[in-house]
Amino acid sequence: MDVPLTPEILLTAYANGIFPMADDEGEVHWLTPDPRAILPLEDFTVSRSLRSLHRRRPFRITVDRAFGEVIEACAARAEGTWISPEIVAAYCRLHEMGFAHSVETWQEDTLAGGLYGVSLGGAFFGESMFHRVSNASKIALVALVERMRERGFGLLDVQFMTEHLRQFGALEIPRKAYEERLAEAVQLRTAFVDSPGKA
Repeated sequence: MDVPLTPEILLTAYANGIFPMADDEGEVHWLTPDPRAILPLEDFTVSRSLRSLHRRRPFRITVDRAFGEVIEACAARAEGTWISPEIVAAYCRLHEMGFAHSVETWQEDTLAGGLYGVSLGGAFFGESMFHRVSNASKIALVALVERMRERGFGLLDVQFMTEHLRQFGALEIPRKAYEERLAEAVQLRTAFVDSPGKA
């Protein structure tokens, strides 16, 4: 039975550690990986070269300025076929409601890279990232973690482990441990932005 990607269903799913992905035919599947990959905010690792690059401010960083463009760019990646048109539309609705957010990196007026995800209480569920300029998505991730730390978030969920995420300190934990962290994080009284449409 198909489950509609309504905002209510999506938010309930995220609060319970479940998220959707589409297959190559566009059919949506609901996943809850075990183990689950997270990026501990307190142990976030930035290489010396990336830290040096970040200090030079090669990109202008914004939040929620180009959500639609970011998710479309993520969907356009050859390996990003799980972001179907239905998922794009559903997350754009979540963005309009203030639950889905993007971090963008720019070179002048050109979008160089970015990432998007879902925010619920003090948990942020990273969905995907892209870059058109070298290191642009990495700088977006650094900016995301800085923002989460500043605002008192407790959990950065990255779903699946990759070598790209491992270099930042990502680790895998059992589903039960993840669910315990998730339950605590969603109860935190914080917000990714002060109000929808205002970073």
